[in-house]
Amino acid sequence: WIDWLIDIYAGRLRWVLKHQPLTLLVALATLALTVLLYIVVPKGFFPVQDTGVIQGISEAPQSVSFAAMSQRQQALADIILKDPAVVSLSSYIGVDGDNATLNSGRLLINLKPHGARDLTASEVIQRLQPEVDKLSDIRLFMQPVQDLTIEDRVSRTQYQFSMSSPDAELLTLWSEKLVDALGKRPELRDVASDLQDKGLQVYLNIDRDAASRVGVTVANITDALYDAFGQRQISTIYTQASQYRVVLQAASGSELGPAALEQIHVKTTDGAQVKLSSLARVEQRQAQLAIAHLGQFPAVMMSFNLAPDIALGKAVKVIEEVEQEIGMPIGVQTQFQGAAEAFQASLSSTLLLILAAVVTMYIVLGVLYESYIHPITILSTLPSAAVGALLALLISGNDLGMIAIIGIILLIGIVKKNAIMMIDFALDAERNRGVAPEQAIYDAALLRFRPILMTTLAAFFG
Repeated sequence: WIDWLIDIYAGRLRWVLKHQPLTLLVALATLALTVLLYIVVPKGFFPVQDTGVIQGISEAPQSVSFAAMSQRQQALADIILKDPAVVSLSSYIGVDGDNATLNSGRLLINLKPHGARDLTASEVIQRLQPEVDKLSDIRLFMQPVQDLTIEDRVSRTQYQFSMSSPDAELLTLWSEKLVDALGKRPELRDVASDLQDKGLQVYLNIDRDAASRVGVTVANITDALYDAFGQRQISTIYTQASQYRVVLQAASGSELGPAALEQIHVKTTDGAQVKLSSLARVEQRQAQLAIAHLGQFPAVMMSFNLAPDIALGKAVKVIEEVEQEIGMPIGVQTQFQGAAEAFQASLSSTLLLILAAVVTMYIVLGVLYESYIHPITILSTLPSAAVGALLALLISGNDLGMIAIIGIILLIGIVKKNAIMMIDFALDAERNRGVAPEQAIYDAALLRFRPILMTTLAAFFG
């Protein structure tokens, strides 16, 4: 069948050599098609890996207590462990270096080995999400854990962008509008923000006149509150083997809710006890649980996942379109972070990198052949290879990410090597044996057809 392919190739090659003007037009059209396909092909960054581990971030109402959060986190864990692809998980809540607020928690879900499950990590997330969404008092955001990450912070979902403004109220208003607008777009999933301004705080409005009449100072009230809720250390018990700190606090269970303040008594200057409620009025207000900053300005971090078959480049365009649609004021600035920021930077640098590589190859080949024309002949084979690569990405539904760009660069090297072998043979036949240029390139193409075909197939199937 190789001889059959060579016969067909020889006939087509003679036809091409007899129609050189048309061939040049096709080459120029191929170059234009390459540019068009580069514009059209979806742009991405790194593909999502299936490492067998899923990271989950839970979020409950902002006024939740530790005990209530513990119960809701356990309910999430029970649902997740029922999935046949899950082998184990780790779960924790509480305020620490990862959790800035009490109403958030972390889950690390370990999946079975690839051979023991039929679904990828992303497909497991799609199966789990409807089940955990049945819990109305807590939300869970999940994403596959990646070996290579560019994010500098833990976020609810995979990609991030920030909003910042000198005006905190303006920032709060427009962050909520943007989250609502982005949540309606089908290209995005799990749009969330870290704005938490619905927490509850209790304020004591002290009646200073009433307090002074009974001999109570503000310091007395502060000490009484700290005794009840501040875990004041009042003594240390020493034994032969260890030591134990004695901590003063209200009885367990009695400190829950603002009603606990009704049970607090304050000591007056003459030693009498006065109820705190007779000296101060309790008022509940909403307040932010945490305030983030970016470049010394208040900031809100947004995060989102991609819908199935949606490239990161498309999602970035959608976010920019939505910002224009809702009329984002100039006083609120948005900026992509982490992988999304690196992706935006790569859009311009990738094309420049490829162009720089082509220019470098032209200079090196020009020095090697001592000619301005022969390097162009060799490089003219690159657009057809790029067209094939970009069409393959479109047909397979993959995006032009970093891995695909590396593959295109490797393809450029293979195609250039094949062209160099043919040009070398043709030049040698023309200079040393006096063969006409047209016949020389014809003979070179036929002679190198078999090794070029073999190396191409080896690269394709390897």
